[in-house]
Amino acid sequence: WYHDNLSRHAAEALLLSNGQDGSYLLRKSNEREDLYSLSVRGKDSVKHFHVEHTGTSFKFGFNEFSSLKELVMHFANQPLIGSETGTLIVLKHPYPRQVEEPSIYESVRVHTAMQTGRTESDLVPNAPSLGTKEGYLIKQGKIVKNWKTRWFTLHRNELKYFKDQTATEPIRALDLTECSAVQFDYSQERVNCFCLVFPLRTYYLCAKTGIEADEWIKILRWKLSQIRKQLEERSAALSS
Repeated sequence: WYHDNLSRHAAEALLLSNGQDGSYLLRKSNEREDLYSLSVRGKDSVKHFHVEHTGTSFKFGFNEFSSLKELVMHFANQPLIGSETGTLIVLKHPYPRQVEEPSIYESVRVHTAMQTGRTESDLVPNAPSLGTKEGYLIKQGKIVKNWKTRWFTLHRNELKYFKDQTATEPIRALDLTECSAVQFDYSQERVNCFCLVFPLRTYYLCAKTGIEADEWIKILRWKLSQIRKQLEERSAALSS
């Protein structure tokens, strides 16, 4: 639940879109090197509290703690005063770093993987991604260019399609790390179409509405940008 370079704005967006009352995270404060900010969601707002690292302890208001774990344990039982109106906030749900991937679009199905726990040991070790989407799309066949409705699921870097929503085994799983582009396609006779460009094949898909097609394109492009960012960071780490 420590998010190193998360901004105040991003912390608020994460906790409001994916958190619940009592969700919290710790981040670096922009003000001073020795300051951290504890961001906590209470009701429909996020409050930010300063935590000062003295070198040997963590100071929070008039309290002093030997570790962050001790601080969190304390405020899991003793509420914080969250605002001028005296709203009480308890640290209930640590927001783990592993699920930082945000849900940017309203209709993207959000699966948060936070456990109700009071210390970091309560976190789910392999939390699923938050940016997921699923729904029916019409897909063009590879050899016979007919169109068939298929159920699509997007999870992490994998886009799978199934015969229908009840099928347990996918017809195919597409690895988005191999995808070079996602864009609207106007070459087909159908409307609301877009395509995914892979080295050996371009997949043509159509949505029921233009808004739905746009949502798929946006989240798929966002996934590709995240993949590129990770690859750049990896290559930079290797070269250094």
